[in-house]
Amino acid sequence: MLRSFCLSPMGKERVDAMEFSVDAKEIRVLLEQVREYAHLLTEQQDFALGSFFDCRMALQRIRLQGTHLEEDELFDLRRSLDTIITLVKALSHNDQEDAEREVSEEDGWKREPKYDYPELHRLTEGIITFPALIQRIDQILDQHGKIRDTASPELYDIRRELARTEGTISKTLYGILRNAQSEGLVEKDVTPTLRDGRLVIPVAPGLKRRIPGIIHDESASGRTVFIEPAVVVEANNRIRELESDERHEIIRILTEFTKQVRPHAMEILFSYHILADIDFIQSKTRLAEKMKAIVPEIQQEPLIDWIRAFHPLLTESLAKQGKQMVPLDITLSAEKHILIISGPNAGGKSVCLKTVGLLQYMLQCGLPIPVGERSRCSVFNDLMIDIGDEQSIENDLSTYSSHLLNMKNMMKQASEKTLILIDEFGTGTEPGIGGALAEAVLEQLLVKGTWAVITTHYQNLKHFADSHEGVANGAMLYDRKEMRPLFQLSIGRPGSSFAIEIARKIGLPEDVIKRASDIVGQDYIQSDKYLQDIVRDKRYWENKRQSIHQREKDIEKTLQRYETDLSSIDQQRKQILANAKAQAEELLSESNKRIENAIREIRESQAEKNETKRIRKELEEFKSGIEDINAKDSDDAINKKIQQIQQRKERRAQRKADRASRQQKAAEALRQAALRPSDAEKAHVLAVGDAVRIKGLQSIGRIESIKGDQCTAVFGGMKTQLRLSRLEYVSNPTVGQPDENEVKTKNETMMEGLGAYNISHVTRETMDDRRKNFHQDIDVRGMRGDEALHVVQEFIDDAILVGMPRVRILHGKGNGILRELIRQYLATEPSVTHFADEHVQFGGAGITVVDLG
Repeated sequence: MLRSFCLSPMGKERVDAMEFSVDAKEIRVLLEQVREYAHLLTEQQDFALGSFFDCRMALQRIRLQGTHLEEDELFDLRRSLDTIITLVKALSHNDQEDAEREVSEEDGWKREPKYDYPELHRLTEGIITFPALIQRIDQILDQHGKIRDTASPELYDIRRELARTEGTISKTLYGILRNAQSEGLVEKDVTPTLRDGRLVIPVAPGLKRRIPGIIHDESASGRTVFIEPAVVVEANNRIRELESDERHEIIRILTEFTKQVRPHAMEILFSYHILADIDFIQSKTRLAEKMKAIVPEIQQEPLIDWIRAFHPLLTESLAKQGKQMVPLDITLSAEKHILIISGPNAGGKSVCLKTVGLLQYMLQCGLPIPVGERSRCSVFNDLMIDIGDEQSIENDLSTYSSHLLNMKNMMKQASEKTLILIDEFGTGTEPGIGGALAEAVLEQLLVKGTWAVITTHYQNLKHFADSHEGVANGAMLYDRKEMRPLFQLSIGRPGSSFAIEIARKIGLPEDVIKRASDIVGQDYIQSDKYLQDIVRDKRYWENKRQSIHQREKDIEKTLQRYETDLSSIDQQRKQILANAKAQAEELLSESNKRIENAIREIRESQAEKNETKRIRKELEEFKSGIEDINAKDSDDAINKKIQQIQQRKERRAQRKADRASRQQKAAEALRQAALRPSDAEKAHVLAVGDAVRIKGLQSIGRIESIKGDQCTAVFGGMKTQLRLSRLEYVSNPTVGQPDENEVKTKNETMMEGLGAYNISHVTRETMDDRRKNFHQDIDVRGMRGDEALHVVQEFIDDAILVGMPRVRILHGKGNGILRELIRQYLATEPSVTHFADEHVQFGGAGITVVDLG
């Protein structure tokens, strides 16, 4: 497929020389070249590849003196040199600012240009272009690749003489032909023709002696002879001479030009490397486009994390049949680096195996692969495959012997950076010993840390995966109801062969199926059935999980859109307020100017009554709706009113500052008093009716009853049971918090110093609101440590206040840092009696369940 996209033999040679690489850096460069070329085609819409002509043989030949390029070779050379110039120019494109080399004479530093396609630009290093040769070729050849008449003065004269002679011969022949037609010697529709490079007249054989001349040829049927009239023989001879002169002059021109090319032959041959490179890269780009392949993320350490991977050849084959390929999701990590795939025959196990092998090989050859955007790939040092029947009569190898030989070589060469692919592991011999040997080989591969994808039907290998770290089971899913394979890989559970069901579907006699079931045992049949049920349920819950995940993403997008809209509205509000403030300041400034101008005009007019009235009227019209100034008939009245306005403004500002200062002092005093119990409070033995608060909190309540070390307390009209050790006595419940019976409806009453201000209705509403809206779960995933800890502290306090005996904190698994931080805090909280992981079915280690006492 890749060779078919090449434009020249040079590109096909690169495809044939393509090798499997184990260097992640080299592979990234090869893939980046493809990505940059695709980007180049997108960015430069007018970019089109020129001609890719392989002139290497001709250039090798002209290195010998006396040789020359032929006309068609020269035309091919001109087009290929022009393509090289186009490529070098396109791949050297960069922003003008970055392209300029800045050189400072003082410190001698310089900045190299930054190219738009750096990896492709590196291919142009050392490439020389030859625009002068192209210019000279254009003087020799026309746009169709033919030698121009003006290639030399001598050639121009020869062709002019040739055209004149041919015209004379043509006139003579047509005259002879018209006379012959009038005499009935030739037919009316006959025209002169060319034989052996000479103009002749076709005549019937019986009339050939009627026209004097030379007979050059006759038709295959013998009904026509071609006569060259004697009068044009000499002219035709002249044409032959001129044509010979023309050919000699063309050879001379080509020889002279070849002398100009010969010194540059090696440089031109080297420049052809870029044609081969670009032809190879464009073929990979076109193949990637056809396969809908991408350039995935690559890391040096082994990893396979593929999403929606396709087998390109199978995809193309199914497309021709009007079918679609089912994508493959497969993951191999350092924790689970061997995958045992089981499932029914014709269920897609081998396709899965071949997909992994082909895509990994393509990747390490520098080809994009058809996987999803979020896929991650890596590099393996070795890729070993055992697929199919390798029996050989010549080498006396049976099927099983060939598999054993492959196993031997794999175990010998395998390492922690080897990927092994084995189809139908252990088959070819008696199932018992075959399965045992396969398990033993698998143990050796596991010890070596080898990565592997293996297909099998053996039950012991399925159990091996469940009982060994580093090995995972995988199942090719099968729709038992529809009795058809789904071609989907599910990692984590073994698959069933569905032998009984498939046998029944194809029509095997029921008594045979029953006898087979009896032989294998009912326990095996039931275990296989249970396994199918597990796989079915897993698929159901996986679909549910994906559906929920998609809904969560949709909700997150909606919330993000709302947050963006709110942020935009907030910015608009701030802008409107800023504009209004600016306008108000401008209006106030203009008002002050008007007042000053009015006072100045009154003084200048020496308080003339009519003039003063006019000025006062204009001022009142301007100040309408802003300030009410009852101006008097004198300057002192206006000055007094202005002073009053200014004083009122200053008094309001002072009162506001004093009130804020008093509130801040009182609040600070309340906080200190609430948080620092006196010695008497510390020594007080709690009793029914005492005013108390929870240690670390400010809300004050009263003890309703005491039983042992437990009590029932009322906070904000809500009863709460907790230990007495969690409470502390409050001697003055009116400081910072009113008594429960002293509920008042006024907004705020602040006293000087430590005087009480009553907000009990606010407290009660707050407590009621918390009780109604309190949720047993809290989600702190995605928060920073300090932020999450603060939220959890408030959450635990609220839970204690509302009397919630158990809460859940959803912090996720991740690296466990957030979980450890939260649990360190819970261990220091006296009210927390116990905390542990949630049940594995409901979240496991990602959720902490907290019991409160």
